[in-house]
Amino acid sequence: MTIKTTKSLSIALQKRFQELLLLTQELPPVGCRPLTVCGRVCGWAHDAAANVLSRLPGVAVDGEAVHIASNQSPSAKVNARLAEIAVALDAAGCVKSWRNELLDVVGEGQHLGAIERGGVRPLGLLTQAVHLNAWTPDGHLWVQKRASHKSTDPDKWDTLVGGLSSANEDLHVSLIRECEEEAGLFIDQLHALEPMRLILRMHRRLPEGYQVENVWVNDCVLDETTTPKNLDGEVSEIRSISIDEYWEMAQLGMFTLEAEIVILDSIRRRIENSNGG
Repeated sequence: MTIKTTKSLSIALQKRFQELLLLTQELPPVGCRPLTVCGRVCGWAHDAAANVLSRLPGVAVDGEAVHIASNQSPSAKVNARLAEIAVALDAAGCVKSWRNELLDVVGEGQHLGAIERGGVRPLGLLTQAVHLNAWTPDGHLWVQKRASHKSTDPDKWDTLVGGLSSANEDLHVSLIRECEEEAGLFIDQLHALEPMRLILRMHRRLPEGYQVENVWVNDCVLDETTTPKNLDGEVSEIRSISIDEYWEMAQLGMFTLEAEIVILDSIRRRIENSNGG
């Protein structure tokens, strides 16, 4: 599959990519404090979250940091403490939406436990996002529109597949799960699936806290007879678009920031390959 664009469009795409990258590297919100679990640094506690945690057993809050289970090793007891913390944060209004899904808590390269997804941003914990750029044989890109009831970026356009890896879940397994749920795609339909690549770690201030997220991406080419279909009710529309159509939509601000970066990364790679770069 080859992609051809005008020189002016290629330059514009590169410029936009660099501009968007700058938006993903924000310092923690004012008032955030480093967070440790089991003695390892793993996040940034929002000031509102720190106030909630200061009233809980097993948590020490001082002027410099917030410490959870500081004298313990990762265990079922630590997970129980993290569950209590998530419930307390939700009761205090710090959780944007409760998802009944556990995500890993990782600090200094070590798995420390798991916590309800809704408690991740108030504590500035690292998350792992997986995305799929699915191309048609003639160089169009499949994209999806987020449902209007989504708590984050409703009605924005997104990569065809994108989601967070659950606790104790391999990234490739996460991708396949999301492909089935969001696009009705199964492993045997993902032809020429390229190796997963890490394109950046996002740091963004959010109203509920701080997003620290590794963005992992896969690309593939779907057969011309394959049409993605959403299965989980989280998508309102799926369509394939040309590079020119993407550019028109991007200039109108129709994509989420993360999706646009993921899409641009793929477009740039394919332009370079088409030009022999």
